[in-house]
Amino acid sequence: MKQTQLGVISTIVISIFFTSFAFASAEYQQWLEQAYPANEPGAAVIVTKDNKILFRGASGMADMELKVTLTPENVFRLGSIGKQFTAAGILLLEEQGKLHVNDNINTYLPDFPTQGHAIKIANLLSHTSGIFDCQYTPDYDATAAVIDVTTQELIETFEDCPINFAPGEQYSYSNSGYILLGAIIEKVTGQSYAEFIQTAIFDKLGMANSFYDGSQIILNRANGYQGEKGNYSNADYISMTHAHAAGALLSTVDDMATWSKSLFGGKLLSKSSLKKMTNDFVLNNGEHAGYGFGLAVSKRFGESQIVHGGWINGFRTNAIWLPKQRVYAVILSNSADKSPDVISTHIAFNAASVDYPKNVAIDMDIDRLIEYQGVYRVNERVTRSVMIKGGHLYTQTTGGRPWKIVPRDKDVFFYPGEFTHLIFKRDRSGNIIAMDRVTYVNGGENIKRAEREGGLPKD
Repeated sequence: MKQTQLGVISTIVISIFFTSFAFASAEYQQWLEQAYPANEPGAAVIVTKDNKILFRGASGMADMELKVTLTPENVFRLGSIGKQFTAAGILLLEEQGKLHVNDNINTYLPDFPTQGHAIKIANLLSHTSGIFDCQYTPDYDATAAVIDVTTQELIETFEDCPINFAPGEQYSYSNSGYILLGAIIEKVTGQSYAEFIQTAIFDKLGMANSFYDGSQIILNRANGYQGEKGNYSNADYISMTHAHAAGALLSTVDDMATWSKSLFGGKLLSKSSLKKMTNDFVLNNGEHAGYGFGLAVSKRFGESQIVHGGWINGFRTNAIWLPKQRVYAVILSNSADKSPDVISTHIAFNAASVDYPKNVAIDMDIDRLIEYQGVYRVNERVTRSVMIKGGHLYTQTTGGRPWKIVPRDKDVFFYPGEFTHLIFKRDRSGNIIAMDRVTYVNGGENIKRAEREGGLPKD
């Protein structure tokens, strides 16, 4: 083949690549703006494949009172996404020979009452310790969270609660466990948790816009909000000393992309340490916890994913790593009451070219909608009613509120902003006889059928 022909082919391939890239970026930006309108609290997103940026964008307001628009450079609270930094910190200390994840926590915290149980550091990391979550202790007072506390004072708020189960018997998410991990880091290093994370991870990886949250002035820090459209307010104040090693960190989408590249690329931890972080922890009975160390491990739409979300006053976050396709997507939002999980999932799996339910709405005449109305029996006590209100179809489960559903195909409807969808089933004569509700649990489709009882639902 002549050189000129090769040049033409190369130009065509490059043109196709950049056209596809531009199309995907425009589509992702549209999804982002639909989820986070320009005049409301918003979100920043970055998605990478093989460590190359496929999309980087933002939508919404960083400060509603000052009318400052969000940008990808804004700094957000991470919430529980920060647990993976704590877990990585523990594994770094293990590599340095300063501890072992199979050590009893009383080796480092001798005064913590384990009530006769042998709790390992690995149990704290995997949420299998049985230690009560401090956010749900019987005497937990959210108003007290405005006062700065020491690590020991924070531990005292939950140390006398009963151990829920023997270590390794169950998985039960516990912020308390990660606060104890922060205390272990402080004990072993002689540094505060904030100092250790800053020097051992942020500075080492060049994450210049990542911090332990405090009263310091931080350039481009986004303000946090709570509430819904038409009723937004500034987020309730919280002293981040209460979140500590369970979720007191700040970052940007760019720094999170750097983190992903360093963590999953083996630049921070050894292969064996990374394997501990990302392997599904095995319970005492041989079953899996669905969680590694600081990261949830599961399957979705048939693909392996490593994922974690976060919530803290004024902010919600979600980050997804698809190891097979080497795709990373993270969304950081300053809207505490709007989940970013669906849009991050859309972008990640789209970037990975995975077949998943995109749930694109189609138009359907009211005459067509009428035939879906009726009462569908879920079980002996529960029904799901389907009715038309204001020209749209709604479902309402016994004792619940109405939820709008929209069509994506004949006999297939979905809840806006979700992957859950409904499939109406017909008999050979074309009559609707049942409804399948399809959800996605632990990577597979979960289908629950409700038989149609006929008749319009009662008011």
